[in-house]
Amino acid sequence: MHKLLVHGDQDSAYSPNNRQRGGKNTASSDHAWAMTRALAADAVRVGWDRASFVQVLVDGPYKAGHHARSIQHRRGYDRAAEWVRRAWEGAREHVQSTDRICSRQSFHAALAAFRGRVERTPWKGIAGKTDLRNLIARMEICTRSGGWDHTVSERELAERMGCSRTTARNSNQRLLDARLLRQLDHGSATEGARWMLISHVAASSHAWTTPQGPKAGGVMSGPTVIPEATAADINSHAAAKLMHLDAFAHYGLGGSGLAVIAALAEKEGQTVQDLQGTASVSRPTAYRQLNKLTELGLVLREGEVYTLSPDAIEGIGTPSPVAPGPVGSWAEVAARLGTAGTSERRRQGHEVQRMSWAREQQRLAELRRTSRRGHPHPAEAQPEYLRADGVVVDPSTGEVMDGLYVASDGRWVLHHA
Repeated sequence: MHKLLVHGDQDSAYSPNNRQRGGKNTASSDHAWAMTRALAADAVRVGWDRASFVQVLVDGPYKAGHHARSIQHRRGYDRAAEWVRRAWEGAREHVQSTDRICSRQSFHAALAAFRGRVERTPWKGIAGKTDLRNLIARMEICTRSGGWDHTVSERELAERMGCSRTTARNSNQRLLDARLLRQLDHGSATEGARWMLISHVAASSHAWTTPQGPKAGGVMSGPTVIPEATAADINSHAAAKLMHLDAFAHYGLGGSGLAVIAALAEKEGQTVQDLQGTASVSRPTAYRQLNKLTELGLVLREGEVYTLSPDAIEGIGTPSPVAPGPVGSWAEVAARLGTAGTSERRRQGHEVQRMSWAREQQRLAELRRTSRRGHPHPAEAQPEYLRADGVVVDPSTGEVMDGLYVASDGRWVLHHA
C-alpha cells in the first residue's frame, strides 16, 4: 500500500478490465477509483481518520492522489474532497462488513469460503476446466503456506495441474484478466514467481460497465460470473487428488471426466441432467464420459442414475454387466486410454529444461566474472614479450624489437634514436 500511495499503480494491478461506458476518461477514472478504494481500505484498517486520508491524497505530492488533484484543479477543492470522502466511506463499510484475516485459523476459514465459491461456479469448456484445475492447485499450495500469497513456477504448476506448461501459462493469463489472480513478481533464477489469490472482488457502483468476458477457449469458456443460485457443485479435494494423473490427460478422461467424477464424489446418485449442471458439461459430453467410466467399472448405473463405485477415487473399478473386466488402478486406466507415461515424460522434459537453465545461468555468471576482471591495459608490458635478460622480443618469431623497452612502472616505452 505504501508503494501504491507513493509511486502509483506501476504494475497495473488495479487497472479496469471492462469496456468503457462512454466518454474519454472513463477507464482512467475507474483506475483511480480502484486505487483510492484500496488505499482507503488499508487506511481504515491501520486507524487513519477521514480528514487525514483526504489531506494526504489531495494536498500530498503522492502519485496515487493525481486524479484527486486533477479534480481539484478543474472543479475546486470541495469536489475533490467529496470524491475522496465517497471512496473512504465505501471502503469503511466494506472493512466493517468483512472479517479481517489475523491468524492462520481465520485464513483457513476464508479459504474454505473461497473454495466453496469455486466449487459452485460453472466452469464451462476446455479452458474453463483448465482454469478450475489451476485454482484447485493454487488452493492446495495456499493451504500449506497459510496465506493468499504463494510461490510456484510454471513448470511446477503444470505438473500439479496435469497439463503442458503453455496451457498453464494461458490459464494464468485468463485468471489474471478475470481478477482472480495477481502476480506479485516474476521470480528469480532459483525461485518461482510469487502470486496472490484474490478471494473476493467487490464490484462497486462506480464501475458498472459491461464485462469483456473470457477470450480463449470459445465464447462460453473460462470463468463466469458467480450467480446467486447455481447448480454447479463439485468436490475440489477429490479433483486435487486426481487431476495430475495420466488418466486425466488431454486425450484421456480430460477435464470433463475429472469434473464428472468430482461432481459424483460430492453428491452420489445423479442423472445426466443433474451432471450437466453440477459438472458444467454439455449433454453429449456427459454421456460420453459416463459411458467411458462405466466401461472401466468406475461408475455404476442403475436405471437413469449414476453413482461412483466404492473405490473409484483410488482407481479401482467394480465388476458389472457393462464392465466384466474393471480396472485395478489409475495406471491401468491410463494404459487403456493410451495416456500412460504422460506425466513422467512431462517431468523429464521439465527436468531437462531446469538443467539447461542452470547451465546457462552458470555460463552467464562466469561471463560476468570475466567481464568484471577486465582486459589488461594495452600500455602494460606482457610477460611473453620479455626475455630472461629483460630484452623485448617478438613472442612469435623471437626477434629482438629495437627501440622498445619496459619502464619501471611495467609499461612500454618506445625510444627513437
